Amino acid sequence: MLNDAASELIYPLLPVFLTATLGASPAVIGLIEGAAEFMASLVKYFSGAWSDRAKKRKPMVVSGYALAAASRLLIAAATVWPLVLMARLIDRTGKGMRSAPRDVMISDVTPADQRGRAFGFHRALDHTGAIVGPLLAVLLLHGLGFSLRATFLFAVIPGAIGVFMLAFLLREKRETNDERGTMNDARPPVADSSSFIVPRSSFNRAIVAISLFSLANSSDVFLLLQAHAAGVSTAMLPLLWAAHHVIKSLFSTRAGALSDRTDRRYLLIAGWTSYALIYALFPFAKTLTSFVILFVAYAIPFTLAEGAERAWIADLVPAAVRGKSFGIYYLANGLCVLVGTAVFGLIYQQVSAQAAFFTGAALALCAVIAVMTINKKAPLGAASL
Repeated sequence: MLNDAASELIYPLLPVFLTATLGASPAVIGLIEGAAEFMASLVKYFSGAWSDRAKKRKPMVVSGYALAAASRLLIAAATVWPLVLMARLIDRTGKGMRSAPRDVMISDVTPADQRGRAFGFHRALDHTGAIVGPLLAVLLLHGLGFSLRATFLFAVIPGAIGVFMLAFLLREKRETNDERGTMNDARPPVADSSSFIVPRSSFNRAIVAISLFSLANSSDVFLLLQAHAAGVSTAMLPLLWAAHHVIKSLFSTRAGALSDRTDRRYLLIAGWTSYALIYALFPFAKTLTSFVILFVAYAIPFTLAEGAERAWIADLVPAAVRGKSFGIYYLANGLCVLVGTAVFGLIYQQVSAQAAFFTGAALALCAVIAVMTINKKAPLGAASL
């Protein structure tokens, strides 16, 4: 929550800082974000695989959050856009380092019948940070008269507090509840080289389904363009963004817990189907009221699916290779979001906004169909890894 508050305090302001203060072009902004997200996706894969072999996962998690906090200092001091590029690469490297090991730690200490709730709670706090960050930005800039640089510098504080909490308060326990409810060594045994080939069976098909949805889930920058066209003022954008995350924050834990009591695929099917419906309606939102309603409703698909999706991945693989499995999940997700965003942008510019949103909706429905073809749950240890 603290890290995301710091991140979302900066992120909505970064394009303005790059263009108005540092003189960067929109193409440069695209280069910076594309390179940053590619770096995160790549590092997530390797950090996940390495965490299966490492004796401790906590150092990778702490280091990842520390890099993110340090990157904000560099942004605040940047006088040319390449320094912002460097800062974003450092930030995304940190995200790549921490994401898979962190999710494995959550899986390791949570009984299988409570994983959905645990991942839903994690997502709820993440989205709470995404509410706090923009509201802090409004307070600092408009209420207290901070400059952009001073606001970026302030963002170091919540991130640093989060790093301190992890370093000194987080305990990586030796014993955890495994899938059978017995107590075992928290660190899974190091597998031999044959354990590190790409998983097959249900996990592999799950990655295909998630990748299809990731292609549909393009950057929200296009929704912000639609918001402006619908009459949403620049001053209202942070508040609209915060309202979107309020829904996610309030209901993510409950949705994750629901996936513990039913087939997790049902939450994915409901979430991704509602995404397709809402996405297809966006081009028809021509008034401020209709767009605000749709944009707030747009939180529902992610509320339903985010916790269930991560818990599903943990269910499908043995503990000994869970780190690499989450690495594969994050790599596929990140790369497909990048490709999907590029394709969406091309269709948006060359054809029409309606065609772009319809394409995203169609891909989401393809992902739903792919989920329907996958078994409810592969027996743990049965996947060939």
